[in-house]
Amino acid sequence: MRDRFLPFALPDTDEAEVHAVSEVIRSGWLTTGAQVRAFEAAFAERVGAKHAIAVNSCTAALHLALEAIGVSPGDRVVTTPYTFAASAEVIRYLGAHPVFVDVRPDTLNLDPAQVAAALERERVVAILPVHIAGEPCDMAALRAVAGDLPIIEDAAHALPSRADGRMIGSLSRLTCFSFYATKTLSTGEGGMITTDDDAAADRCRIMSLHGISRDAWKRYTAEGSWRYEILAPGFKYNLTDIAAALGLVQLGKLDAMWRRRVEIAGRYDHAFTGCAELQLPARGATNQHAWHLYMLRVDNERLIGGRDRFVEELRARNIGASVHFIPLHLHPYYRDTYHYAASDFPIANREFLREVSLPIYSRMSDRDVDDVIAAVLECVDTLRV
Repeated sequence: MRDRFLPFALPDTDEAEVHAVSEVIRSGWLTTGAQVRAFEAAFAERVGAKHAIAVNSCTAALHLALEAIGVSPGDRVVTTPYTFAASAEVIRYLGAHPVFVDVRPDTLNLDPAQVAAALERERVVAILPVHIAGEPCDMAALRAVAGDLPIIEDAAHALPSRADGRMIGSLSRLTCFSFYATKTLSTGEGGMITTDDDAAADRCRIMSLHGISRDAWKRYTAEGSWRYEILAPGFKYNLTDIAAALGLVQLGKLDAMWRRRVEIAGRYDHAFTGCAELQLPARGATNQHAWHLYMLRVDNERLIGGRDRFVEELRARNIGASVHFIPLHLHPYYRDTYHYAASDFPIANREFLREVSLPIYSRMSDRDVDDVIAAVLECVDTLRV
């Protein structure tokens, strides 16, 4: 057993990030400026989008994206209950209502057939799919179901994911990414919106900084002016140059970090294949999985104490595991506001009770990976019915 705890996730940073941040600090310009613009341009090129707008979180990105397409009080937006809080709360920020739709049992992504059924029952203004763990949703099927409805992708897990031969970030009206500390590219806190829609990009950019006319960040530069105009009651969602400097370095390392995640996922797959108590993560044959998460599912009937005991046993062996996600309809706010029962989304509820996420990040050593594999197999042996 390990003598030291293995954290569930750690960012992959080194002296390159330290140098980049130091250069920004020495420049005297710390907030939104040239580094942010460079990060946006590089990110847009990387995912194949016309525009990229950097913000301080994926939550902010989703809020701005929905606002940009005109989501208003009373509107209804289809999304998944199998996700983190942000995917639905941004809908509520605008006074709109999330229409939860159950997920596929294999990938845990939105089920296009269930989306189609929801569209027949509800007057919906947009669809907000989430690429769980970095495995892309079935975007072709969702586009076919959506018709003219805009799709806003929650791609918090999905860098660098591909679907239909294209990068996530280039497929829909707007796509929103996360650069939180645990993500495949980290700026500590941060996010990005990508789009080919000129008007939506302009609106997101303006609303990300108090609704002030574009290029307001130049006010304190030699080419700027003290005059500005407030065009709308916007938000304070801008990214700093310090964070963008981190992002630029991380973007340059993205492929190498992703390849290491793929390698770790492959080792897990090899180790756990054939273990009747465990179900491996699903992935589409033609997709590129980002491997933000490695989501195992356990057979609760075959293990004493089921998933919860399994997580406890991993932690007792100094392995930091987690669970993704407690479905939103089980949380008091959504349960009480919309009068949900656990059984309303049976697949999301059933699979949550089986899911456990293992550490998977590029800073893990081969010994770390070996320790995780050994701990998982030992837990199965210990708890096997």
